[in-house]
Amino acid sequence: MDDSHTPHCLSRRTLLLAGARLTLLSAVPGMAAPVWAEQAAHPPLPLARLSALSTGVPVWFDYPAPGFANVLVKLGEPAAGGIGPQRDVVAFSARCSHMGGDLRGTLQPRHAVLGPCPRHLSTFDLTRHGIVVTGHATQSLPQVLLRQDGDDIVAVGMQGLVFGVVPHE
Repeated sequence: MDDSHTPHCLSRRTLLLAGARLTLLSAVPGMAAPVWAEQAAHPPLPLARLSALSTGVPVWFDYPAPGFANVLVKLGEPAAGGIGPQRDVVAFSARCSHMGGDLRGTLQPRHAVLGPCPRHLSTFDLTRHGIVVTGHATQSLPQVLLRQDGDDIVAVGMQGLVFGVVPHE
């Protein structure tokens, strides 16, 4: 009997081993940013002075264009993508990644989350690249890429897709 036309099935063991290898590869140092996230550079925008920030007090700003609200916050604990001596200063879009709900005023500094969204109650963890904690959202909250120039904090781009913004071609 000719086996050349017999379909090959992927065994459960092979699938689990492949998944384990991918998990290990994703833990390689230098791959801190999720590989799925689109990163877009935008013109630099000075936001605040590091020395003027107070833990848990938000600074609201528009970026990458007028009308696109974001929040800058010193969390008081290290965060993925954070800058400053404690790596605790981060910024995120204030538009829910699910349906663009307005997240302004929903910062919960005690828990380092933004939300719940007034539309479908999505909440996002600001210490872990804005991943979804609860709610209908399936994508992380877009993170504003920050640069520290001495005491100045500057927005330099976005990581992730901002609701309502068409990506560059």
